[in-house]
Amino acid sequence: MEYVSTRGDTRAVDFEGALFSGYALDGGLFMPQRIPSLDKDTLCRWSRLSYRELVKELCSLFITVEQVPRRTLDDLIDKAFSRFRHKDVVHLTKLKDGLNVLELWHGVTYAFKDLSLSCTGQFLQYFLEKKQKHVTILVGTSGDTGSSAIESVRGQKNMDIFVLLPKGFCTQIQELQMTTVIEDNVHVFAAHGNSDELDEPIKELFADADFARKYNLMSLNSVNWSRIMVQIAHHFYAYFQCTPSLDTTPLPVVEIVVPTGGGGNITAGCIAQKMGLPIRLVAVVNSNDIIHRAVQHGDFSLSQSVKTTLASAMDIQEPYNMERILWLLSGSNSRLMKTLMEQFSISKSLKLPEDLHRKLSETLRSCSASDEDIVRAMQRCWEENRYLLCPHSAVAAHYHYSQPDRAHLHPKFSCFSFPFSTPRCCLAPASAVKFQDALLQAGLIPQLPPEITALTAMETRSTPLVQGQDWAQALRKQIEAAAQQW
Repeated sequence: MEYVSTRGDTRAVDFEGALFSGYALDGGLFMPQRIPSLDKDTLCRWSRLSYRELVKELCSLFITVEQVPRRTLDDLIDKAFSRFRHKDVVHLTKLKDGLNVLELWHGVTYAFKDLSLSCTGQFLQYFLEKKQKHVTILVGTSGDTGSSAIESVRGQKNMDIFVLLPKGFCTQIQELQMTTVIEDNVHVFAAHGNSDELDEPIKELFADADFARKYNLMSLNSVNWSRIMVQIAHHFYAYFQCTPSLDTTPLPVVEIVVPTGGGGNITAGCIAQKMGLPIRLVAVVNSNDIIHRAVQHGDFSLSQSVKTTLASAMDIQEPYNMERILWLLSGSNSRLMKTLMEQFSISKSLKLPEDLHRKLSETLRSCSASDEDIVRAMQRCWEENRYLLCPHSAVAAHYHYSQPDRAHLHPKFSCFSFPFSTPRCCLAPASAVKFQDALLQAGLIPQLPPEITALTAMETRSTPLVQGQDWAQALRKQIEAAAQQW
């Protein structure tokens, strides 16, 4: 199994090479050269597996035994999930009106990113110990990635992690989950800008090949293939939990609704679909709707500015994983991807070629939700089920509640109507406990566990980055200083 850049100008690498990379040197993202195809017998056998076992089976398809022996791989994944609060790691809750919610947030930071990052942290540690190597991890976060990444590597002697958070754009709890981690290898920057602005200095440092090589730069954002790989399991588990039967031919379809920001989870869904999983995918976004516009109109262009919404982790205008989806749908056409992405990089505006847009709209449905839609979905779910949704999960619930089989067709939806008999699963990326302000705005009362309330009394540490400052240069200096301690 080799991994190639979506832009085609970087040599192929193995899993270790993809794991320790951020962006490929040509600016592209790594993808498997070949997507494995699963037959019905395999799907039927996998349907009896736990989430934990599904992750092991899927990872074994993308990581060769020469790189990580199977028994070792299983042990690493078991260790990764050892801190999760739920015995099943993830849990499906079935609510009224056919609303199925797959809770992906039972990890340490109450967010779905704990699932992939806990595994990725174990994979990193395995290779670093084996090769006596040190790496520098750069992460830009819109809210949840930073704390999950920190928890996956905190205290490790052979890793330093540098996290940029958007000051004032994430919730107090999200920020405290990062700034209260006082470890020698954890460096948090509170940047006065939005999540898209945070990506620019990170891209600049990765583009400096000499600097990136000298300090072994890597990323734990969903540009990292390892995260996408683990997230494929979400879709398989959702399918097996919601499908009525595997005894029919063809296999029944399950619709999976994916709250979408940077596009990692929806990319994983597209790969699962390519592997033969019979799912319909719906990308649901907030008012930052570039993916919705791309699906509906072929318009992959930035709006004038990032809109601040209740679903703050999805306040992203440049969903970098769309490059992976477009590459997959183009038949791995790296030359086309390079042309399109270079055009987008310069103009921040792109009209998808007609054939590519057609394939995208056949692969994905989409919808967008306003803050008012989010609040109404949170309120309805509570009134009907006494169940609290986080605002990101509520974006998915809004789609569910607005479908023609439950309500009049809403003009914002680009998707087709599906019969009521088609099971639907909404992915829930975070726990409601992290979003007190959104709950209060919906007239709901937060229910905070002790480990969350304790954050407000803890010591914090972060370095400010202000507008007008050279953020890339500030990062360089801190990375160079940390390297003196290696």
